Amino acid sequence: MSSKLLRQNKIKEILQKFHVDSQEELVGLLRQEGIEITQATLSRDFSDLGVIRVRAEEGSRYVISHTETGSQVYRLIRYEILAVGSNENCLVVRTLAGRAQGVGHFIDRLNKTEILGTIAGDDTILVIPASVRFIPDLVRFFNSLMDEGEETSKP
Repeated sequence: MSSKLLRQNKIKEILQKFHVDSQEELVGLLRQEGIEITQATLSRDFSDLGVIRVRAEEGSRYVISHTETGSQVYRLIRYEILAVGSNENCLVVRTLAGRAQGVGHFIDRLNKTEILGTIAGDDTILVIPASVRFIPDLVRFFNSLMDEGEETSKP
């Protein structure tokens, strides 16, 4: 796993466990984990991960946004989805080998009300819609993800 991915995973872990109200505090927590990081790199990681600052009862804090899943992750997902199919009850998303759990996690983090949940294997994700009437919209959504990935890869 790359050092960037390890660092970003540690940032996500820290933000889920602790109330972090400043970038300096996060830099200190990362340092305690043996990760040295500059303010500029942390800002880029925040952008990639979709980290935002929100107001909470105990004061402002940094969180991973539920609506912004991170531009880097979003771009990668486009290339990892290979095909989408459906029947009268659910959708199946085919991914690159070994990527279904990551893509399934991405889908879950979208917090789309149209999706009840996902189950991921190695290269296949079962997407259970909240209602069968959402299936056509979800198929279009996943196809648009793949189409955008193809468009950005063209010269």
